[in-house]
Amino acid sequence: MVTANQAMDIRPSEKKSTLFEAPDSAVMGSASEDEVGEVRATAGMDDYEKQKAAEGEAHFHRLGWKRLTIVLIVTAVALGSLSLPGAFATLGMVAGVILTVGIGLVAMYASYVVGQMKLKYPHISHYTDAGRMMFGNIGYEIVSVMFVLQLVFTTGSHVLTGAIMFGNLSENGACTIVFTVVSAIVLFLVAIPPSFSEMAVLGYIDFASIIAAIFITIVATGVRAGEQAGGVSSVEWLVWPKENVTLAEAFIAITNIVFAYSFALCQFSFMDEMHTPSDYDKAIVTLGVFEIFLYTLTGSLVYAFVGPDVKSPALLSAGPVVSKVAFGIAIPVIFISGSINTTVVARYIHGRVFKRSIIRYVNTPMGWATWIGLDAAITLLSWVIASAVPFFSDLLAITSALFVSGFTFYFPAIMWFMFIREGSWWRGRNLLLSAANALSFAVGVVVLGVGTYASIWDIVSSAAPSVCWLLNRG
Repeated sequence: MVTANQAMDIRPSEKKSTLFEAPDSAVMGSASEDEVGEVRATAGMDDYEKQKAAEGEAHFHRLGWKRLTIVLIVTAVALGSLSLPGAFATLGMVAGVILTVGIGLVAMYASYVVGQMKLKYPHISHYTDAGRMMFGNIGYEIVSVMFVLQLVFTTGSHVLTGAIMFGNLSENGACTIVFTVVSAIVLFLVAIPPSFSEMAVLGYIDFASIIAAIFITIVATGVRAGEQAGGVSSVEWLVWPKENVTLAEAFIAITNIVFAYSFALCQFSFMDEMHTPSDYDKAIVTLGVFEIFLYTLTGSLVYAFVGPDVKSPALLSAGPVVSKVAFGIAIPVIFISGSINTTVVARYIHGRVFKRSIIRYVNTPMGWATWIGLDAAITLLSWVIASAVPFFSDLLAITSALFVSGFTFYFPAIMWFMFIREGSWWRGRNLLLSAANALSFAVGVVVLGVGTYASIWDIVSSAAPSVCWLLNRG
């Protein structure tokens, strides 16, 4: 980790660096400006290259705060939000609501800090660059591995979700491998547009899709509850946590809520395309309020309508016919949300490999060839991991506990204390902000430790019956 004296040497640049100039800000540790900023040399560039560079800069800085809101929503809000009623069934209504609102507020503040970091140090293009500023070159590489793994694994989870959706719609379980291939191909095609501004256009479709799927699920479960003897009032939902719930069970439910707010991972990447980065706070507030409202409403209502037997995702509790309709409507959610993960990791790798070439702007034949090839390679890797690893879902839960805890909670807190705080932490307004960031750090550390334990416990518990069966057979 860098020292306080080194931190004092960092000065924020006044504007976004371009192809023709180096950023004003220095970087941490032994890293050079070339490794973090978008340093380009004009020497040796012909008119065609200069034209393509100018076009590329313009093309990749068209994102406004409204579209930023959409891509953040698309990143965070997917079918995973329909796992929240199951979390409420474990935690009870009171704890479910309090944790959904509380964790949402902490995640929203931490995301605000990420935006402050980007404004103060505009040369940060991805979370990996912030990792270098916090922990030097080693930190850059470690955070890079975390960044790429989490995004690739998340894409893989969408491959499997797509396969489940196709299987549910077709009622043909024998074609699972075919469905995963089809899902991967669709994810690859949707991820081809390299600009987040372009992906945001698809994001509007994604947004409408998830709202419709959630609305159908709420209405359908409410209608089914009303048709029971005694109506909705006969559903036996719990105010407090279910009886004999273990720490691991409770924390698995909590991590489902935590991961529903994991949008900060891609925020640096998205903000790097904004034409007016200072507008990011509008997007964060809009996103945070929307997510807290949506998650609380979905978790509490569906749980109240279905009770402790609610399935995950909750649309499976809406009945066989309605669940097919909801799955069909949710198709854009599965593929658009998943493909954005591919785009983010491809933008990072493509930009790192071709940081000194106009190829990075994806507006030349070679640029498009390398971009499409990288898109295909990432999608193929996601498909292989998701299809070949038998415990992929459990592995995803562990990596999420290990990585999302940092990207969403304790990394932003570290950034605030190291680079954003002005003056002593105990003086004036810093005291309240210090407390807020200390809370964010604590939440992240708890999720890191207990969340990883709970995920491993869940794997062991799931594997225990199979192990016992094998031992008995022996």
